[in-house]
Amino acid sequence: SLSAGLDLPGRFLFAILTLMTLIANLVFTEEAVYIYRKIPSSKRSIIIWVNAAAPVIATTSCIGMWIPRSTMFTDFTAAVFFAIVIHKFLLMMIKECGGQKLLLRRFENGHFKISTGPCCCCCLCLPRVRITRRTLFWMKLGTFQFAFFRPVLMFLSIVLWTNGNYAPYNLSPKGAAIWISCFIGVLTILALWPVAIMFQQVRTLLVCKKIISKFALYQFILILNHLQTAIINILAMQRIIPCVPPLSSSARGAYMINQLLIMEMFLITLISRVVYRRRYNDLEPPECTAEEDGDNKQNP
Repeated sequence: SLSAGLDLPGRFLFAILTLMTLIANLVFTEEAVYIYRKIPSSKRSIIIWVNAAAPVIATTSCIGMWIPRSTMFTDFTAAVFFAIVIHKFLLMMIKECGGQKLLLRRFENGHFKISTGPCCCCCLCLPRVRITRRTLFWMKLGTFQFAFFRPVLMFLSIVLWTNGNYAPYNLSPKGAAIWISCFIGVLTILALWPVAIMFQQVRTLLVCKKIISKFALYQFILILNHLQTAIINILAMQRIIPCVPPLSSSARGAYMINQLLIMEMFLITLISRVVYRRRYNDLEPPECTAEEDGDNKQNP
């Protein structure tokens, strides 16, 4: 633990960040109770899962900050959880349209625009794909494969790490880290693609349910948890982040990542509470009301 070697400002910073994590978890717990009481049963678990992404990442980062040697396990937990959240976010968009049957009925003659990021944003010549039960199945499979394979690959990484065959900062072709990272990167892109396709299709329909704000929060978590972490790790590996005894460059990089993520996930948790909190007894636009009625008929 680093707490024994901290000076007074360092202990104060640790205390503030720990308090932020605690507040984020309390806010999420209060929001989960509200969702459980106010939202139809078919949507409860999905929306709670999506809301839990930020507080879970904040909690794992806080544990990693206090116990640096646990970083491998906290990263594993956060990565597995967010892989499931990506799948749940796609399901949430389908549920917000009233479920799969209502979605297929509404877009009976519609087509998905597949020339979108992160896979094919430059391939504007790609044909549109008809919205059918089969295409929805393939989109769900695209996100589910990541929720399945990411835990398997992370578990393999930990097994190799405990055996001394895996070093996260060893990116030589002979090491396992570079191959596992590349494979995870491909699976991530394939999982994010269906979510982007579905968002492009339903964003105007679900504007009354703040889907654009929800998608923006999901994107922020993705960027901060993956891209920001990757950039800081590269800077640490290149020794651009200097070592300060007793911390090496890589340890300082992990230390910075955990502290930044706690602050960022704390803010996202507070914003999520505002975005996902809806007064369900208020009058809603006709389309939203029709979707809620259709959802309630499917799940009496």
